[in-house]
Amino acid sequence: MPCLLALLAVAFPRVAIVLLWLFTNFFSSIHGIIIPILGFIFLPLTLIVYAYLLNTHQPMGPIQLVFLFIALVLDLGLVHRGTVAQRRRV
Repeated sequence: MPCLLALLAVAFPRVAIVLLWLFTNFFSSIHGIIIPILGFIFLPLTLIVYAYLLNTHQPMGPIQLVFLFIALVLDLGLVHRGTVAQRRRV
C-alpha cells in the first residue's frame, strides 16, 4: 500500500495531496493554511516531501535537504515542461 501511495504521489501529486488532506493527518505538522495552499498550487511534490520530513521528527540534515532539493527540481521541471508544451501549441 505505501508503494501505491508513492506512485500516486509522483504521478498525480495534487490528487495525492487532496487524499492525504482528507483521510489522514499527514499535514498536521505544518502550522497554518498558507503553505499547504501555495504548495498545492505551485510545488506539490515539494509540499509532500516537506510534510514527510516534518512528520519524521528528525533534524534537517544533508540527506533530508537532498530529498527536498530533488523534489524541488522535479516540480520545476514539470512546470517548465508544461510551459514548453503550451508554447508549441500556439
